[in-house]
Amino acid sequence: MTVDINEAIATELGVGERQVAAAVDLLDSGATVPFIARYRKEATGTLDDAQLRTLEERLRYLRELHERRASILDEIDKQGKLTDELRGQIMSAETKARLEDLYLPYKPKRRTKAQIAREAGLEPLAERLLGDASLDPAATAAEFVDADKGVADAEAALAGARAILTERFAEDADLIGQLRERMWKQGHITSKVREGKETEGAKYSDYFEFAEPFGKLPSHRVLALFRGEKEEVLTLSLEASAEDDAASVGPSDYEREIAARFGIADRGRPADRWLLDSVRWAWRTRVSVGLAVDTRVRLWQAAEDEAVSVFAANLRDLLLAAPAGTRTTLGLDPGFRTGVKVAVVDATGKVVDTATIYPHQPQNRWDEALATLAALVKRHNVELIAIGNGTASRETDKLAGDLVKLAKGHQLTKVMVSEAGASVYSASAYASRELPELDVSIRGAVSIARRLQDPLAELVKIDPKSIGVGQYQHDLAEHKLSHSLDAVVEDCVNGVGVDLNTASAPLLARVSGISSALADNIVAHRDTAGAFTSRKGLQDVARLGPKAFEQCAGFLRIRDGVDPLDSSAVHPEAYPVVRRIAQATGSDVSGLIGNRSVLGSVKPQDFVDETFGLPTVTDILSELDKPGRDPRPEFKTAVFAEGVEKLSDLAPGMVLEGTVTNVAAFGAFVDVGVHQDGLVHISAMSNDYVADPRDVAKPGDIVKVRVLEVDEARKRISLTMRLQDKAEAKPPKQSDGNKRGKGDRKGGKDNRKGGGKPRGRDGGKQSEPQGAMAEALRRAGLA
Repeated sequence: MTVDINEAIATELGVGERQVAAAVDLLDSGATVPFIARYRKEATGTLDDAQLRTLEERLRYLRELHERRASILDEIDKQGKLTDELRGQIMSAETKARLEDLYLPYKPKRRTKAQIAREAGLEPLAERLLGDASLDPAATAAEFVDADKGVADAEAALAGARAILTERFAEDADLIGQLRERMWKQGHITSKVREGKETEGAKYSDYFEFAEPFGKLPSHRVLALFRGEKEEVLTLSLEASAEDDAASVGPSDYEREIAARFGIADRGRPADRWLLDSVRWAWRTRVSVGLAVDTRVRLWQAAEDEAVSVFAANLRDLLLAAPAGTRTTLGLDPGFRTGVKVAVVDATGKVVDTATIYPHQPQNRWDEALATLAALVKRHNVELIAIGNGTASRETDKLAGDLVKLAKGHQLTKVMVSEAGASVYSASAYASRELPELDVSIRGAVSIARRLQDPLAELVKIDPKSIGVGQYQHDLAEHKLSHSLDAVVEDCVNGVGVDLNTASAPLLARVSGISSALADNIVAHRDTAGAFTSRKGLQDVARLGPKAFEQCAGFLRIRDGVDPLDSSAVHPEAYPVVRRIAQATGSDVSGLIGNRSVLGSVKPQDFVDETFGLPTVTDILSELDKPGRDPRPEFKTAVFAEGVEKLSDLAPGMVLEGTVTNVAAFGAFVDVGVHQDGLVHISAMSNDYVADPRDVAKPGDIVKVRVLEVDEARKRISLTMRLQDKAEAKPPKQSDGNKRGKGDRKGGKDNRKGGGKPRGRDGGKQSEPQGAMAEALRRAGLA
């Protein structure tokens, strides 16, 4: 069995069976995909993490298929119906669907009309009529009339025989497989709005009168249709034929195929018409219904797989977004009535100060809020301002903009940060342990600040499904989504590496070989014994045995430890190779690290031995050249346009800068700072053909877009990244201080109720601080 599975996977991946066998053995021994991909290249023939993830998934599927096959064989054998031919068909079944088709005739089921007819002795009648159409149905059926068995007359006998044939037609595995594929190629789905649901279900208006072939349906449309049906807005119908053929009169292609399969044809014989009517009856009452269910499942599974894949890809991009780095950061969690929650974290992410300010409605204490923030900036030498992108975010961004302008002598950078999942973290058990002295509302500001410093380190504390980069995620199978997302987090964490002395328990728990319990033990050991000075110190952690050490050591970093290699991705098991290289080059390990001239003269093949092959030695040299390098991109920020703060501020033709927040199969969503992401459809992402939106944009990318259309009623924004195209509409001229077109910045008065004096918006130039605000800032030394 194992050999067959390995062979099948090798064929699918286009790699050697020996490579697959080695990977399977490693996985079965408890090795993780990141460990195998990074440190066991010789064994697997350099299979990468993507190949290994596919291998792992297929291995799970094929093993489940094998278990199900064994179970089915056992069940049919117990019934005494297992023939050599059937065994061969079951053994050669390559999918679960095919296996279940073969099992269907033998599957225990509720008492059916066909079973009742068999019990009444009517199976011979069905066999005779099917085998000899020259027989007269009524006369032949008369021979089977038996009131004691519930067969009152010939008509009842024929009804029973038809039930038996219907079941036979519907349970012919080969026939159903062929019809299923025909329906997939020829059929289509239709949707209509339910009566009286037009207003309530307006968001599904694109599907009120909709039809499309199954094979052309993109995943997002399938998910939208099924959700609309679930919410009782849409009525869906899965049709077996193309739209043009759906209303045709006469036997369908499907009926003809069923008839041909069983040798039924209209040759003018007495039983021909009855048999053809039986075929039509079987198609309409049983076969078409079953195929519609199968097709629905197939549509859903394909859409679900695509949605999970998109979610996983977006999550990967988000986790691997550029970190702002170890800089003191001011986190702002915006709000109106409850105020803006403020937290300052130092370069290591430690909370050093908190506050709550009320700059917005209904309190409008703008100047006081600005003074409070200015004092925090001066006191802690803040470099970054992280602003959550939820309610009141643009108003708070404006506040931060004033702070940046007024904080003379301080190089402040403000960044809008996704706050998706921050509230989930705030209320979590881990947040309670990590920040027990802080109120739940303040913890959100802490999370926002930290995720700007290091998105990966902070976001691993949150359930990936709460991070907000999915598509119809609440409709997806929990186990499938969780498994995929957990794999992404594991790959990202191990790909970047983790600082052993600063990592949180949730981050450590994502490292290869480290469970949640072990992560807690590592943190506890660090708290009591002090910082780790070497990777060897991990062996003193309770319950961290040799296997766990092997799996995790290479992914953990120790800065300024006793061994310089502990800060690199070189695995401790390979340290002897590095020392041999150092000896051969007349250097010590410290002098070797980062020494490109020396490393460039080393020939990897000279250091290959029985344990470490050429791929590993090559990796070691690459790592020594740039030890502990971070694979994530350089940190950049988007600048939102002033005066564009809500949907009504947008106008066709505006060119704006924004951040890609999500990428779906049909395009990319971009935050341009109006509390509602806009969509760049795949057709508007480039002048060239785009097969996959992720080839053009990924979550976290900073992009420039032009507004095409704004639908305020449906809260939809249509954008394009094809800036060179001629704009469909020009931006409207400036009419008041609330709606500004591009390039018009004059006349924008401060319209906050109770907000006091204008804040210097004359031609875009900032005036000097006024009144109480200026005095407070001067006292803080910032004005």
